Amino acid sequence: MGKRVFKAETKQLLDLMINSIYTNREIFLRELISNASDAIDKLKFKSLTETSLSENTGEPEIRIEIDRETKTLKISDNGIGMSYDEAIDNIGTIAKSGSKEFFDKLKNSDEKSAQELIGQFGVGFYSAFMVAEKVRIKTRSAFEKESEGVIWESAGDGNYNIDKTELGKPGTEITLFLKEDAVKEHDLLSPYAIEELVSKYSDYIRYPIKMEVETTLPEEKDETGKITKEKEIVIEDKTLNSMKPIWQKEKSDVKDEEYKEFYRHAFHAYDDPVDIIHTKGEGTVEYKALIFIPGMIPFNFYSSHYERGMKLYSKQVFIMEKCKELVPEYLGFIKGVVDSPDFSLNISREILQHSSQLKIIAKNLEKKVLGTLKYMLENDREKYVKFWTEFGKAIKAGIYSDFGANKEKLQDLLLFESSYDDGLTTLAEYVKRMPEGQKEIYYAAGKDKTSLKNIPQMESVFDKGYEVLFFTDKIDEFASAVLISYQDKPLKNISASDLDLESEDEKKEKEEKRKAIEEESKSLLETLKEHLKDEVKDIRLSSRLKNSAVCLVSGSDGISINMEQVLSEASMSDMPPPKASRILEINPDHKVFATLNNIYSKDPGSTKLKDYAQVLYNQALLIEGIIPKDPGKFASLVSELISDVSV
Repeated sequence: MGKRVFKAETKQLLDLMINSIYTNREIFLRELISNASDAIDKLKFKSLTETSLSENTGEPEIRIEIDRETKTLKISDNGIGMSYDEAIDNIGTIAKSGSKEFFDKLKNSDEKSAQELIGQFGVGFYSAFMVAEKVRIKTRSAFEKESEGVIWESAGDGNYNIDKTELGKPGTEITLFLKEDAVKEHDLLSPYAIEELVSKYSDYIRYPIKMEVETTLPEEKDETGKITKEKEIVIEDKTLNSMKPIWQKEKSDVKDEEYKEFYRHAFHAYDDPVDIIHTKGEGTVEYKALIFIPGMIPFNFYSSHYERGMKLYSKQVFIMEKCKELVPEYLGFIKGVVDSPDFSLNISREILQHSSQLKIIAKNLEKKVLGTLKYMLENDREKYVKFWTEFGKAIKAGIYSDFGANKEKLQDLLLFESSYDDGLTTLAEYVKRMPEGQKEIYYAAGKDKTSLKNIPQMESVFDKGYEVLFFTDKIDEFASAVLISYQDKPLKNISASDLDLESEDEKKEKEEKRKAIEEESKSLLETLKEHLKDEVKDIRLSSRLKNSAVCLVSGSDGISINMEQVLSEASMSDMPPPKASRILEINPDHKVFATLNNIYSKDPGSTKLKDYAQVLYNQALLIEGIIPKDPGKFASLVSELISDVSV
């Protein structure tokens, strides 16, 4: 053999690729099978104009052979092959691409550009050295009329040997002399392990990938039960890949049950998808995609362990199991496959993060999913409600995330419980039902619809005939803080201190009445406020209450009381969560207020006022679903006040 030496830059680049780019060594088989598939593609293309090329190659196939004794793995194809000169120039993208050019560009590029360059130059064939201590190639060009072939061999140390040899049929055969640790780590001498790797990475290669496997034929018996033939172990050819990429088919050629079977098989799912999107893109970026909207939420969807992403293929060759760059976080529940010829098979996740092609595909897929959901909402409400029940929180979180960038995309997909009826409503439906004169969209935030319908703050809103949305998910108020308004109608919490429901005439009348009562009761309110100075920011007479004695409202200078509770429950640190400004409102028309006035007029320093203040404040807390700081003391005060009442 003629010994040759790679340039120093090539060896340096080879070391870089093997040790840095690939963290998962098992993909070497994907690379070699992909190269074999490309070789067959080239032969088929050339055969269109030169029919003699395929005369002695037979049916296209890729073959894998295991030899346990020599600890070798062989991958062969009957593709176009290489001549002596082509083997020198073309074996592996590193030798062909020009490593000096790579390093010159690398020196003058930033980190992002460097990653893109690595992707462009790739690793290709040389990924074999991750698992092999030596690689031997035998190849013969389909253009050679005689049996002249080439043998190439290297240990990946910067040197290689190349010579001419006689070979029968055109094509390429690569023999890997496996490293001991690679054999142990990936069980590369096991037919079952090889089948698994082919199924995982190269299942949809368009040509059959074959391997001889041992099969045990069962024993045969006659009618009397006598064994007429013993068990027999035979060697049979087995095709390891399905060669049926469902996403490459036309939608009209795929049955609904085929989609579902693929969904269950590919994603280990037990549910049926709510909807299926089979789409493709042409033009700037080419791709085909198959997207599934699941019927059930994954058990760990809201945990830090959940990984979103879609399977990424290039020319039907597997690249990545979960490419999260294809899926925005709020759509992390979708499953699917994207296949694009515009990606190098050697691309890494770091490179994908900066891929402009990937960003275009991701944007198109996002539009497609959102369009499908909108169509579902408008045309199949029952199906959409089923989807919303499982994944509504994720859509709401999408509004809150990314500084509101998704607001316009998602606001029409939102559903809420409402005081209108027992179903769910969109914001558009709410606005359509708004009576003349209503300027804001009202909502109440709390644990559930039943308790919210009975809070005192609802009284004045119901009295006006206004509908109220019920925010019962913890994410709701966070989303509303970003949403702010819908169709120029501001969202308004009915527990806000500045709730403004009256007309100008009504406000004038109530204000005059309130001022008169407040003036008479100014000292009483100051006394009550002093008793609750550690609990509330202010105590004032209410214009919103009709039947209830008291309620708590949030100050306009901070978070709501409900949001304070949500943050408190979610807090994982020693730092206390922010506090809401609490204002206790008292109904001046309620008997309780008359009782307070009566006690104060008889004895402004009465200790009963302090007890009443505590009871009323804790009562307001309970209405909000908040447990008093000292439930025992609260119960004792209630008992004392009840026993003190004359019967």
